[in-house]
Amino acid sequence: MIDTAQQQQQPSPDVKAEIEDLPFRLAPHNIQAEQELLGAILINNEAADRISSFLTEEHFFDPLHARIFETSLQLIQSGKQATPVTLKTYFDNDDPIGDITVPQYLGRLAANATSIINVKDYGHTIYDLAVRRNLIGIGEDMVNTAYDSEVTNPPEEQISNAEQQLYSLAEQGKYGSGFCSFKDAITDAIEMANNAYLRDGGLSGVSTGLTDLDRKMGGLQTSDLIILAGRPSMGKTALATNIAFNIANAHHAEPQADGSMKTTDGAVVAFFSLEMSAEQLATRIISEQAEIPSEKIRRGMIDETDFRKLVETSQKLSDMPLYIDQTGGISIAQLSARARKLKRQKNLGVVIVDYLQLLSGSKRTGEGRVQEVSEITTGLKALAKELNVPIIALSQLSRQVEQRDDKRPQLADLRESGSIEQDADVVMFVYREEYYVSRRQPSESDVEATVKWQDEMEQVQGKAEVIIGKQRHGPTGTVPLAFNGNFTRFSDLAEEDRIPYRYE
Repeated sequence: MIDTAQQQQQPSPDVKAEIEDLPFRLAPHNIQAEQELLGAILINNEAADRISSFLTEEHFFDPLHARIFETSLQLIQSGKQATPVTLKTYFDNDDPIGDITVPQYLGRLAANATSIINVKDYGHTIYDLAVRRNLIGIGEDMVNTAYDSEVTNPPEEQISNAEQQLYSLAEQGKYGSGFCSFKDAITDAIEMANNAYLRDGGLSGVSTGLTDLDRKMGGLQTSDLIILAGRPSMGKTALATNIAFNIANAHHAEPQADGSMKTTDGAVVAFFSLEMSAEQLATRIISEQAEIPSEKIRRGMIDETDFRKLVETSQKLSDMPLYIDQTGGISIAQLSARARKLKRQKNLGVVIVDYLQLLSGSKRTGEGRVQEVSEITTGLKALAKELNVPIIALSQLSRQVEQRDDKRPQLADLRESGSIEQDADVVMFVYREEYYVSRRQPSESDVEATVKWQDEMEQVQGKAEVIIGKQRHGPTGTVPLAFNGNFTRFSDLAEEDRIPYRYE
């Protein structure tokens, strides 16, 4: 049986001949470009300044060229000259290259160099070929891992790892821009101010659709990590859903001369819902817009008129650029990869994560939950800067809020608050006094207490507060909002019901 099996595994003569005829493929490279670049650096060290922001020794195909490049940069960065003479001592003991020594080879590189004019083009060529070699390596790893997969490495994890490697490589593929002049920075600042002046409401960031909140924050600023925290039943998810809808519904883009689309209002929104399903989020949004209680929708307690409103509303919302990822227990690496993908495909403008404590980190051995949350918040902040979009991450609060008489949350109430408070650009808390007052309802037999409770309920019913506990580029304070529990809708509070801002 064994002999038969071995015979069956042997390739046929035709297949053997085919394999032998396959050409040997060398990884993509360009030795001449590497030689020209090194020669240019050796005759004029200023050439190194043009490529050092994006090129490293790892990008060279030839190991000797990589060492020459690395040694040259080390000499230049230490204030010395990199020439065939100064490099000679570092390569005296190297094996000869054919019939010449390495020091002689250095002299030949410098002698054959013409100018440094094309050095940046050579650098880009070397870099691009290195990226192609990395792509080949990732592909080979994928194939080998898929063939010899262990039980502890399921296909889902293999896909996630491959996706992460590909997108990491794609992001590294941006040639570094290096320093920008203060003149350019001023131009960008003036352009931002001009866009804010032209935009409705005078906002420099993306409008949340809530006037008072926008006025306090100037909208959602690009590259900001915004933490939206609160105790259960305060309405964190409802507020995040309202903001997501308002932004996506206001989305408008205009074609540019180069064929790309520029967002002029609103944004494309990615909503990572780790707690609720996409269906539940959609039900909330439809309930809000159709003004039909979500409970009635879920139980089917609707008449023909309500059903028509639901159909009309759903048709109106179907083309809205709001994308929901309902994967539970997603890791920060997976979230980042999916956000990058949506950025490339749909020009993603805002990311919302519900909620932070349900994300997982790399779970390195020996690290506790505090370190894991620190990794998550650092990753979210880095992603916000990388994609140049605001990220709203919802967060739970500790139970110590419930033990105080004044239950308005504070920064210290954040779970694993150290890293969250440190990495966040803005920290906001959702607070509804109505929730706590409603739970203090006295017995109906106590008429005096009941009357007092009813008066207190009238004062707080339908009102909510967004407390801004931290804001890097603006004031802290309290923004009053209206809240309709039937439709889980936050909106601006009527003029006569407003309370003054509290600046801290």
